[in-house]
Amino acid sequence: MTSTPKRFVAALFGLGVALSASAASAAPCGGNNGEGFDAWVQNFQAEAISRGISPRVASAALSGVSYDRRLIGYDRTQRPFKLTFEQFVAKRAPASLISQARSRIQRNKALFDRVEAKYGVPAPIIATIWGMETAFGAIQGNKNVFNGLATLAYDCRRTEMFQGELIAAMQLVDRGDLTMSEMRGAEHGEIGQAQFLPSSYLKYAVDGDGDGRADMVRSSADTIASIANYLRAKGWRAGGGWEEGSANFGVLAEWNKARVYQRAIAYAATQIDQGGSRAQR
Repeated sequence: MTSTPKRFVAALFGLGVALSASAASAAPCGGNNGEGFDAWVQNFQAEAISRGISPRVASAALSGVSYDRRLIGYDRTQRPFKLTFEQFVAKRAPASLISQARSRIQRNKALFDRVEAKYGVPAPIIATIWGMETAFGAIQGNKNVFNGLATLAYDCRRTEMFQGELIAAMQLVDRGDLTMSEMRGAEHGEIGQAQFLPSSYLKYAVDGDGDGRADMVRSSADTIASIANYLRAKGWRAGGGWEEGSANFGVLAEWNKARVYQRAIAYAATQIDQGGSRAQR
């Protein structure tokens, strides 16, 4: 699921010196026909190194990237977010997702309880997001993250944001969070079971299974904890509910700016919760 609106909001905040520098002095962008892209890539590689990325990672990240015209077309439409609520729920939060979410919560009750106790975010919300984003990790995307981010960084629509994301993706590899081979994801560079953009991964990914590494590609526990950490950081209040009009419904806009997505999360979480032993809160 390329739920980019949520990641767009998170992308420009709290990423440290390197990412702040990218927002302050973005490299020139190019036209939507891709002319000049190769030269831009070479210049951006040098710029990344000047911002503290190791030459080895900068070179490996940008080696072989090419301008993706199909991605630019998709970026300008975002068709899934133009569906009606009923259409969106049928596609993204069907009965099968509700059933699987309940099952996963039951099988991992101790983990979900521990995460809720720490972050204040209840299992139905976490499981809904996890399921809607990647079918509980089954569909994470297999696109070259650097290729998509470089294309969008070159495009003039959101130049500063995606140049920052491109630097953040390099930082993930440089500091050892993920390997170069693990930098595979969705259309706009989203990574892992919760489809965080690289900047959000840097800031909000946490170690949920105690192995010393925040690995949302392979670890369900890390994913569950990281979703909760993200929502808490965005203002989630324990016991504040999640339906429209509740204290926390507005926080769902920090996950995804599309209102149809926010409503679908709230709807699915309620369905999950009503099928269990806990009361809606």
